[in-house]
Amino acid sequence: MTALILLAISFLPACSAKGPEKELVKNSEQIKTTSKMGTIHLTKEVFLEKVVNYETNPKEWKYLGDKPCLIDFYADWCGPCKAVAPILEELAAEYEGKIYIYKINTDEEQELAGAFGIRNIPSILFVPMEGQPRMSMGALPKDQLKKAINEILLNNKE
Repeated sequence: MTALILLAISFLPACSAKGPEKELVKNSEQIKTTSKMGTIHLTKEVFLEKVVNYETNPKEWKYLGDKPCLIDFYADWCGPCKAVAPILEELAAEYEGKIYIYKINTDEEQELAGAFGIRNIPSILFVPMEGQPRMSMGALPKDQLKKAINEILLNNKE
């Protein structure tokens, strides 16, 4: 019994260790200077500069990015959000150079969440280069996310 307890205690630090913290993007220069990136955490300031400035142009959607993007509205305490997070990291690597995958913490960026009427999380906004964005609510499996990326963002039918 003592051996089991010691074994459990020896694994405890490995299980509770946090992974590398995601740095919050505070300005658009950080996006340009990051060489290899996964998902990108946005503040309101960068969102207004890189995605859409709904303050200066509240009635018209005009995407400001140079690549299509997927925006994950999430919260740290949300179980389904935690399930989707590693999938989005994988997709960020798979689609690197083709799309951006942004993340917005709805607890920290309540104004952004409110501006998009986010009531359920995770909510994922697919933003193509042309046309209107499309919102999906709930945790989608990887195959459905890939299908949406290919069809909505990249205009491919795979």
